[in-house]
Amino acid sequence: MATGDGNAATAAAGGVAPAAFRRVLVKLSGEALMGPRAGGLDPATVERIAHDLSAVIASGREVCCVVGGGNIFRGVSAAAESIDRATADSMGMLATVMNALALQSTLERLGVTTRVQSGLRMDAVCEPFIRRRAIRHMEKGRLVIFAAGTGSPFFTTDTAAALRASEMRCDALLKATKVDGVYSADPHKDAAAERYDRLSYQDVLTRDLRVMDATAVSLARENRIPILVLSILTPGGLARVLDGRGCCTIITGDG
Repeated sequence: MATGDGNAATAAAGGVAPAAFRRVLVKLSGEALMGPRAGGLDPATVERIAHDLSAVIASGREVCCVVGGGNIFRGVSAAAESIDRATADSMGMLATVMNALALQSTLERLGVTTRVQSGLRMDAVCEPFIRRRAIRHMEKGRLVIFAAGTGSPFFTTDTAAALRASEMRCDALLKATKVDGVYSADPHKDAAAERYDRLSYQDVLTRDLRVMDATAVSLARENRIPILVLSILTPGGLARVLDGRGCCTIITGDG
């Protein structure tokens, strides 16, 4: 696999040109919203991420997001302790709604018209997930945030991201993480970890690279949706990657 920072040429040569992506889904982990805090929301970090999303909207692209809830509640961890897994996952879904509402408020303060749609019905605070309505929102230039995962327990928000990207007919799924791509090992723990510019879906699954869970990767492969893994810590990184200038790992059908 090639390593390094020059993704633009690699992407174009492989037939995947980020600049051509017109409708994208951005997967944000709950941890991305914590910033330097140990948990909860960091207002400065949420605002920076909102600015990044606003820049992508301003470029003329249609944007939707799936947000996690691990900064508030992590269902798998709670289930391992004492709470029934289905109940714990439902609590985790509620945490994603809280994050979605916080992100919506910040985006609208920046002038970005935003809609939150939830996989669990809670009509007092947001819309229910309705596929055709979500598509229409994006066609009108609104940013749509999908909360509550798939609306069912036992599925991760990564799987929800791949599902919504498929339903919205997105051109790409951007997995925004704390590192600038996919590595052979955790680069924070292993200085010799190798960074990949490009991988196939099969590479990710057979090497157990843990970019996203296997269900999410398989769903993206089935619907031929490229996955771009990039750092959310770099201001303006989302727009740069979509312009073909940023640093990321591209996961497609060929390695």
